[in-house]
Amino acid sequence: MITPVLLSGGSGTRLWPLSRKLYPKQFISLVNDTTLFQDTIMRLPKNVTSPLIVCNEEHRFIVAEQLRQIDIKDKTVILEPSGKNTAPAIALAAINALTNEKDPILLVLSADHIIDDIQEYHKAIELGEIAAEKGKMVVLGSKPSKPEIGYGYIEIDNSIKNNSYNIISFTEKPDLHKAKKYLESGNYFWNTGIFMFKASVYLKELKEYEPEIYSICKKSCLEISRDMDFLRLNNQEFIKCPNKSIDYAVMENTKNGVVVSLKSSWSDIGSWDAVWESKPKDSNNNVSEGDVIINNVKNSFIYSSNRLVTANDISNLVIIYTQDALLISNKDSSQEIKHIVELINKGKRSESKNHRKVYRPWGYYDSIDSGNGFQVKRIFVNPYAKLSLQKHKKRDEHWVVIKGTALITCNEKVFKLKENKSTYIPRGASHRLENYTNKTLEIIEIQTGEYFGEDDIIRLEDDYSRT
Repeated sequence: MITPVLLSGGSGTRLWPLSRKLYPKQFISLVNDTTLFQDTIMRLPKNVTSPLIVCNEEHRFIVAEQLRQIDIKDKTVILEPSGKNTAPAIALAAINALTNEKDPILLVLSADHIIDDIQEYHKAIELGEIAAEKGKMVVLGSKPSKPEIGYGYIEIDNSIKNNSYNIISFTEKPDLHKAKKYLESGNYFWNTGIFMFKASVYLKELKEYEPEIYSICKKSCLEISRDMDFLRLNNQEFIKCPNKSIDYAVMENTKNGVVVSLKSSWSDIGSWDAVWESKPKDSNNNVSEGDVIINNVKNSFIYSSNRLVTANDISNLVIIYTQDALLISNKDSSQEIKHIVELINKGKRSESKNHRKVYRPWGYYDSIDSGNGFQVKRIFVNPYAKLSLQKHKKRDEHWVVIKGTALITCNEKVFKLKENKSTYIPRGASHRLENYTNKTLEIIEIQTGEYFGEDDIIRLEDDYSRT
C-alpha cells in the first residue's frame, strides 16, 4: 500500500510579495482556482491511503482549512516546531506510518509543484512502486526541456534500458554553462523532489548515513501527543535536529537509489518566470491578472490584487502589486527575488512575514490603516467560530458590526450586537468576539493606545490551544 506524504513547510521567498512566511506559495491559488497544496492531494491516485502531512506549526490552521475546502476528512497532520528540511520531516512521517501500517511505501511529495499530465504521473508512480517493493530508493526525474539553473539535476547511467535508471550523481542548481551541457548530454534528469521507498528502508538508510537525525526523530516521536486534528512532537528533542535535505542526507549516499522517468511537464513553480510560463498569454506574450491596463507591453507578467495597475512601453518585466507591497523585476532575474526578502528581513520589516490580510483559525483580518496612536482592522469571523477570551494591557478597542450579528463578551456582560451597532472594549477588560450564526460575521475594529503588537494579547481561554 502507498501512503502519500506531503511536505508543506516551505516559505516560497522567490514568489514574494504574494508568497510570505506565514502564507507561503503552497497555500495560494497561483495557476487555477485551487491552491498548489490542494492540487497535490487531488491528483493522487485512488489506490493510496489517506495523506500524511508534515507542516510548520504556524501553518496548521491553514492546512486544516484547505483540507476542509476539498472535503479531506481522513488525514494525519504532524506539526514541526521549526523547519529542519526534508530528511527529518520524512523520518517523522516514516516513523508514524510504521505505527499504523505494515511497512507501507511512502510517496513523498512537495506540496507546491505543477504536473500537467496526470495519467503519466500515475504511470510513474506505478513504476516507482515496483522498484520500491524491491527495496529501492526511488526519485522521479523529469527530462529537462531547457537549461534551467533553478533546479537540481540527477546524472543517470543510460547503459541499461529499463523502467528505472541507476543514479551516478546529484548536482544542485548548476550555472548556465553546466545546465546547457547537461541538457545536451541526455544523461540528466531534473530532480522533482518526488520520492518513493518503503518506510523501513528509508529509516535504515537514514540511520546508516545520518544517525543523529535518525536518533533525534525517534526520540521526538516517543512522546507524540494529539492536539485536535494535529500530532505534536517532543519539541525539545526535535529542535536539536540537524537541518539537512533528503538529497544530501540519504540519496547522494545510498547504493540503492534509482530514477524513474516522469513523462510529463513538471515545475516547482519557484519563480515568477515559472508562474508566467504556466499561464495563457496574450498576442504579445504577456500575462496580466487583476485590474491591469497595458499598452505596448511585451513578454511580461503583471499582477494586481486590489488596485488599477497600468504599464506602458515595457518588456520582459514582472510587476506584482499587493495591498502592502510592489515588486518590479526583470523577468529573467526573478530567481533572485529571495535577496530582496533578505534585505526586508535585515530591515526588520513585517512585509516578508505577514500579508496585510492575516489568516487565523477563526477566519482572518485585514489591516486597513495605522498611525500614531491607532490601528484599524476589518475582521471576518467564520460561521460558528469565535476568537479567544483575551485582554490587553496597552490598547482599547472599538467594534462596529458591518455584516451579521456578533455575540460579545466584555467582563461579566454577554450581549448581541447587530449591524450598524458598536461597542467599546476598555484595556484590561476580558473580552471575546463570537459568531453564533451560519453566515460570516464582519466587523471594523478600531484600536487606540500606545502599542498594538500581537504580544499584547493575553489569552485566557482558546478553542485552538494557542498560548
